[in-house]
Amino acid sequence: MKIFSKFYMFLIFAILYAPIAVLIVFSFNDAGSLSEFSKFSLTWYEELFADEEAMSALKNSLILAISSSLIATVIATFGALGLHHMRKKYIKASITSVTNIPMMNPDIVTGISMMLLFVAVAKITESESILGFGTMLIAHVTFNLPYVLLSVMPRFNQLDRSLSEAAQDLGCTPARAFFKVELPQIVPGIISGMMLGFTLSLDDFVISHFVNSPNFQTLPLYVYNQTVHNVKFSMYALSALIVFVILAILLIVNFSSVKKLPKKRCRRVN
Repeated sequence: MKIFSKFYMFLIFAILYAPIAVLIVFSFNDAGSLSEFSKFSLTWYEELFADEEAMSALKNSLILAISSSLIATVIATFGALGLHHMRKKYIKASITSVTNIPMMNPDIVTGISMMLLFVAVAKITESESILGFGTMLIAHVTFNLPYVLLSVMPRFNQLDRSLSEAAQDLGCTPARAFFKVELPQIVPGIISGMMLGFTLSLDDFVISHFVNSPNFQTLPLYVYNQTVHNVKFSMYALSALIVFVILAILLIVNFSSVKKLPKKRCRRVN
């Protein structure tokens, strides 16, 4: 049984990571072909950094992902705080269900509904077009919120309410008790939710496709526009760089969390 379980795990990891490995290997292929590997080269990485349009799209994606994840994290943290202290369970369950709607909806439904909303606002305000960075930011914050809330809410449920009450009994205001007692304990959930929101925003294409404007193009939209012709091999280089950066961030976060774990000392028994 152990042999079959190991083979099964190997098969799953091969299916998941083989495409990424092929992409990374061929991003160093000087021939610019997926059928043969001529020699190791950094040609496509040099072409990538020389491509101003690609660098602009990457910058726009990073700005949008960072902004939307930060805003969604702040809103979701205080939303989770309000839900945590809510007394009536049926109202709490109703609000939670409504908050999860963007997460349950297909992306195309969310994208079309957001586009129709922005078009209606443009007609009401008699504006020619309001689509752009602002509309994309609102849309990304909207679909990031439930994911961040889902990461932060369990941390609040693990809190001991008596700690906050004890802090208030000692003279802290509710706000000061939150920042001094509760916030440090939910920081891991906040960080994981913010990273999840950043990844989802950086990766999104469908919703961005409906609410974007030609003046603000993100990286997924830039790659999609290339599929009309042939995708540049510099995009393989860019994808490989993104994989390396995400892998480095995950390693740093995991190693830092391991170092913070308290070391258990065993007593010597005579």
